[in-house]
Amino acid sequence: METLVKKAQKGNDKAFLILFQKYEQDIYRTAFIYVKNQSDALDVVQETAYRSFKSIKSLKDANYFKTWLLRIAINCSLDLLRKQTNIVQMKPELDDIVSGTVDEDVALEITMRDLIDGLKEYEKGVIILRFYEGLTIKEVSEALDIPLGTAKTILYRALNKLRKDLKGAGSYER
Repeated sequence: METLVKKAQKGNDKAFLILFQKYEQDIYRTAFIYVKNQSDALDVVQETAYRSFKSIKSLKDANYFKTWLLRIAINCSLDLLRKQTNIVQMKPELDDIVSGTVDEDVALEITMRDLIDGLKEYEKGVIILRFYEGLTIKEVSEALDIPLGTAKTILYRALNKLRKDLKGAGSYER
């Protein structure tokens, strides 16, 4: 792994491609959680590949290649979301409700993704890296470039919000 990173830093395209392909699925999953559709997630993967290839020389420690890539992917996802703030998109499941083809008694469906969407961006980043990507809290703090104590606090608060929201969701059940 370390030798591939060093080769990539010296300009070896094949070494970079091998490294990137190893984590491409992780990048896609992370991007999809942020942007919520396949097309945009694939755009984020492509942008992540471009940005990481251009700045591979700035990577100081080869052991953190994955966290470095995921940080770039998160930044690309957030950039894409900022560009789309003027575009109002309706969720497909709401189309039926708006058109009036669904009964008045619509079942409330809350998924983990919906709950995570309710978090602030910095909380979402910590949760995704910790639980979806399996990084340690130390790796999360390094990937997001925040102090370890701050990462722990954000994780603790985000988990409490998720628990509270999950309990609140249970009150709608019959």
